[in-house]
Amino acid sequence: MSKHILLTLSLLLCNVCIYAAAVNYSVRGKVIDKQSRQPVAYANVVVTGIPGKGASTDSLGMFHIEQVPPGIYRFEATLIGYRSAVTSEYLVSASTPFIEIEMEEDENMLAAIVVTPSPFRKTVESPVSMRIIGLQEIEKSPGGNRDISRIVRAYPGVSFSPIGYRNDLIVRGGSPSENRFYMDGIEIPNINHFATQGASGGPVSIVNADLIREISFYTGAFPANRSGAMSSVLDFRLRDGNPDKQTFKATLGASEVSFSGNGHLSDKTTYLFSIRQSYLQLLFKALGLPFLPNFIDGQFKLKTKLSAHDELILLGLVGIDKMKLNTDEKGEDAEYILSYLPTIHQETFTVGASYRHYAGKHVQSVTLSHNYLNNRNIKYLNNDESSEDNLTLRLRSVEQKTTLRFENQTRLGQWTLKEGAEMNYSNYTNQTNQRIFGITSTLSDYRTDLNIFSWGGFFSTNYTTANKRFSASAGIRTDGNNYNKEMKELWKQLSPRLSLSYELTQQWTISGNAGLYYQLPPYTALGFKDNDGLYANKNLKYMQVMETSLGLDWHLQDRLMISAEGFFKRYSRMPLSLRDDIPLACKGDDYGTVGNEALIPTAQGRAYGVETMLRWQIPEHFNFVSSLTVFRSEYNDIASAWDNRFILNVSGTYNLPRRWSIGGKLSYIGGAPYTPYDEEKSSLVEAWNAQGRPYYDYSKYNTERLPNFAQLDIRVDKSFYFHRCMVGFYLDLQNITGSKLKQQDVIMSTGVIENPSAPVGEQRYKMKYLKQESGTILPSIGVTVEF
Repeated sequence: MSKHILLTLSLLLCNVCIYAAAVNYSVRGKVIDKQSRQPVAYANVVVTGIPGKGASTDSLGMFHIEQVPPGIYRFEATLIGYRSAVTSEYLVSASTPFIEIEMEEDENMLAAIVVTPSPFRKTVESPVSMRIIGLQEIEKSPGGNRDISRIVRAYPGVSFSPIGYRNDLIVRGGSPSENRFYMDGIEIPNINHFATQGASGGPVSIVNADLIREISFYTGAFPANRSGAMSSVLDFRLRDGNPDKQTFKATLGASEVSFSGNGHLSDKTTYLFSIRQSYLQLLFKALGLPFLPNFIDGQFKLKTKLSAHDELILLGLVGIDKMKLNTDEKGEDAEYILSYLPTIHQETFTVGASYRHYAGKHVQSVTLSHNYLNNRNIKYLNNDESSEDNLTLRLRSVEQKTTLRFENQTRLGQWTLKEGAEMNYSNYTNQTNQRIFGITSTLSDYRTDLNIFSWGGFFSTNYTTANKRFSASAGIRTDGNNYNKEMKELWKQLSPRLSLSYELTQQWTISGNAGLYYQLPPYTALGFKDNDGLYANKNLKYMQVMETSLGLDWHLQDRLMISAEGFFKRYSRMPLSLRDDIPLACKGDDYGTVGNEALIPTAQGRAYGVETMLRWQIPEHFNFVSSLTVFRSEYNDIASAWDNRFILNVSGTYNLPRRWSIGGKLSYIGGAPYTPYDEEKSSLVEAWNAQGRPYYDYSKYNTERLPNFAQLDIRVDKSFYFHRCMVGFYLDLQNITGSKLKQQDVIMSTGVIENPSAPVGEQRYKMKYLKQESGTILPSIGVTVEF
């Protein structure tokens, strides 16, 4: 009933405001030389998608464009002797920010050349496996709910968890732990609330989309200055604060309420901030779920222009998570989840500072950052906290990392050189009391305290011919640390990479990349101790993947792009569990921790496939993305946990008259492999009481497969623009067809011991089977006010 009331209220508000007078806005900005930081006078600046709408800069590089209709646009600056510069997307409204455009001199452009701006950008270092995600997709992606981990699922190679309440990012058959995240050059360990320690994922993103200007999403061909990635890099670029005025935005969504703002503290300092409070507990309780998450998060960015050639950025991100159990929920499905899921408390934050100096052809930057994760899990048998004898898990684990990084970039005509170095100090502590099968009298008492110093360096060079038809990039990176002798030796982690791109015709381009990439195993694995209190995994090595990609794409001006790309990944030196003989990479898609067990670096794997994509864009009217990935992901010739075989995504958004827009996304994914349960072991009273869930039969690892699954999402937006504010409404319906995902039937204890007269170690519970089928319509209604 409440859903119908909210929908009726939204429609009523729309009808009340439908007669609001249409208004246009003015746009102000400045064009500067990227190297000298001096104003660029008399450049021509136009609004893409609106023919004839533009202005020229004055002698101070300032421009002012009047009567721009509200909407999302890019801006292009052109001038003889400079390369054309196209901005990321901006929302033109009452709070349109001041726009700064950087242009680069090009000695080969001695005459006026008409360059059509293209949203299908790529870099010399990453001519394949890289996508730019702009404001239009972030704001209006169907089914995405403005959550970045969900928005990128529309792109090739990205799998998803059907009907899931998690944001595990699974790219090109790799595990969720193989991704890396950066925000304005500062590393963020994880972008999700309720993260799985040692992996990633969670039900919702920590990052508020209101603060994002643009995202570079790499599924391969990783830049040399981005370390530790084996599957993907998400590189966030945040907006700058508004130097002209103070603006704010309030959002009431389906799962949280947020407030953000940006403006200036002085002539040289701007700010950006966000704070969000969720009410997921109410939503999950209404949906009848046995777990009730709740979170608070906040972000800020301060940018100070110390001089024309120096700037300083301060950045912060914090998340506070609490998940309690809904023990009032009845039913066998709830009973099963409540039997093993712990209560979770997490606090995470990242703070950093980045100083950048522009010295003509050189740009130097120094970054200092610190991140922190405090993870606490508690579980009692049958959720009965009345006695400590019922305790099955009490975990407190803390991860901290401090990073100092220096980078220099030099432009020498058609060449660009980059070099840099970094140092890290990491601390990992874990104090765990846990009941483990086989230990019946007392809980195991586990403690560890690990300190690691690490270091790394990189160099890369980019070259582009004068006619821009051919480009090449070569780079090398190396990393090491003091964990063991193997990891200290930098030459054993040499990470070379090479990218080539050639424009066959004005429309056709062929590109390729090959690289060797390394990643440090998770701290949970490095810090694991055996019963004698010794580090059990001192033989671990940096995990390694060799990846090659070859792509062919066809462009029709700035409107249409069709591409095909093949990839091959060869994994080696991956941690293998001695407990169950399963690669660590195939774990970590659930709440809790992974990696705190005995491991050896012998697992090998491979992932290979073909990706195709079609992107069709008509500025201010239509945006369409379709991708198909056919792939295999294997470890030791056995299907990995991420081997879905194929992924199809079709999504589009169309802007209707009167500021309405409608969008839809169809997702179709192959069934994931799964491992049958070991009923004989699971039925043992001691075994079940230790973890409250069944044990897998790893002798039959991933021998079964779930059915394929399809999901359709629909989104409707309506925006009202006034002279001093913007009001927006949206309705996002996920899984509108109510598709059902069938999963492996679960076995669980009835609580009745079949043989009470048998010795304790031989007693068994009578077991029962639970049908696992999920899928329902998830409606989201949101209201935003920007002023």
